[in-house]
Amino acid sequence: MSSTIRQMHMGVFVLGTGNHTAGWRFEGAATSHMQLPVIQEIARIAERGKFDLLFISDAMVMDPSDHPSFMCRFEPTTLISALSGSTTHIGLGATVSTSFSEPFNVARIFGSIDHLSGGRSAWNVVTSSNPKAALNFNRDEHLEHEFRYRRANEFVDVVRGLWDCWDDDAIVADKATGQFIDQEKIRTLNHKGRFFQVKGPLNMARCPQGHPILIQAGGSPSGLELAARTADVVFSVVQDLDAAKVAYAELKGLMGKYGRSPDQLAVLPGMMPIVGTSDAEARETLSKLQSWLTPANAATLVASRIGYDVSGHPLDGPVPPPPVSEGSRTFAHVLYETARREHMTLRDLYNLTAAARGHWVVCGTPRRIADTLEEWFRGGAADGFNILPPYFPGAFADFVDLVVPELQRRGLFRRDYQGTTLRDHLGLARVEAGNKARPDGVSAIPTPAPTT
Repeated sequence: MSSTIRQMHMGVFVLGTGNHTAGWRFEGAATSHMQLPVIQEIARIAERGKFDLLFISDAMVMDPSDHPSFMCRFEPTTLISALSGSTTHIGLGATVSTSFSEPFNVARIFGSIDHLSGGRSAWNVVTSSNPKAALNFNRDEHLEHEFRYRRANEFVDVVRGLWDCWDDDAIVADKATGQFIDQEKIRTLNHKGRFFQVKGPLNMARCPQGHPILIQAGGSPSGLELAARTADVVFSVVQDLDAAKVAYAELKGLMGKYGRSPDQLAVLPGMMPIVGTSDAEARETLSKLQSWLTPANAATLVASRIGYDVSGHPLDGPVPPPPVSEGSRTFAHVLYETARREHMTLRDLYNLTAAARGHWVVCGTPRRIADTLEEWFRGGAADGFNILPPYFPGAFADFVDLVVPELQRRGLFRRDYQGTTLRDHLGLARVEAGNKARPDGVSAIPTPAPTT
C-alpha cells in the first residue's frame, strides 16, 4: 500500500465445493474440497487474475449438516505447502487456531511455508468459535471469549518474537573455516508470560518476508484490538455500505494507539459475486442455487453463525435477537442488524446465510459488479475484497475473466505482479529483525494494552 496510486487488493476464499452451500450441484462445478487438482486449478485462475492471496479456512469439528467443504477438508497448512510448489506469485494463507496450538509449532509451520514459497505465506489468526471443538482437544468446554483473546495476544507476540530470533546473515556456511552459523546473530527469546514459556530460538533461518503476513477476522472489540495491533490483512463481514464505512474508519482509527499507520493494514470485506451477461441472467443463476436449499439445512447455517437455535420460530416471522454467546459474535451482530434494518423474516435470513454464509452478495453484469466494488473502494469502506465464488472453477473464472479486466480498465487493479512476495503485493515493507532478548532472561515482547 506504499504505491502512490491506490489499487484494490484481492483474495479468494477457497472452498472446493463452492462458497454457496449448494454450489457443488451447479453444472460443471467441483464436488470436492479434498482433491488437490481442484485446488491447483483454482490457484492457477487466481494467478491469472493477479490476485494477492488464496485463502484456506479451517475448523476443528465435523458436523454432517454443515457446509460440504466444512465436513470434509484438508488440514490447511498442509494444503498451502503443497500449493507452494505449483504456484509462483499468489500469496498462500491458512487458518490456525491459537486455542488449540502452541506458538513454537505455529512459528515453524508458517516460517517453513514462507521459505518453501519464496515469501508468500500468511497466517489467519483465530481463537476458534465453535464450542464443540474443545471436545477434540482434551477439554470439556471451550475457553471463555475474552480469555481466548488475552491468550491470542500473547500467542501472536511469541510467534513474532520467534521469527525475530535470527538475523538475515546468521548463516555463514564458510567451507574454508568450517563455520556454519554466526552465533552472535541468533538470539534466544526467553519469553515468560501469563500463558506461555518459550525459550527459542527457532531451528530455522529468518523468513523471506521477515514475518509472514498476519490475517485477522474477529469483529468483537477484543478481535478489533488484536487486528489493529498486529494484523496486516483483515477479513470483514459487511452487508451495508454506510455501516462498512463506519467499521473501516473505526478499525483504522485504532491503529494509532499501537503506533501504526492506516496504510499498514488492508481491510477486505467478503463478497460473493454472481456474474451474468445480463442482470437477469445473474439473478437466474442465484435463483437456481437457492432452489436447491431447504429451510432445514439453511436453518443449520443460520444457527451455526448466530449461535442459537431458531427452529422454533415461524419462517415468515421476524428474526429473534441472538442471546449472549461465547462463540463468534461478529456474524451474529451483522446478520441480526441486517435482518432488523431490512425487516427480514427468518426465511429471508435463511436465503442470505445459505447464499454466502452471512457475507455480502453482489449479483449482476461485470460492469454492475465493478461499479459496486469501485463505490466501496473509493468511498472508504474497503481496501479490496475477499472473493467468495459460489462454485468452482466456473464462477471464479467468470469473475477473473470478466470483472477483473473491467477493474483494470478503470485503473483500480494491477495488470501484473510487481514483486514476488505477498508483502510486495500488499505494498508492505519486509519486517527486519527487531527482537533483542533482555539480560534478565525475560522476553522484550511488549504487553498489549487491555481491551475494554
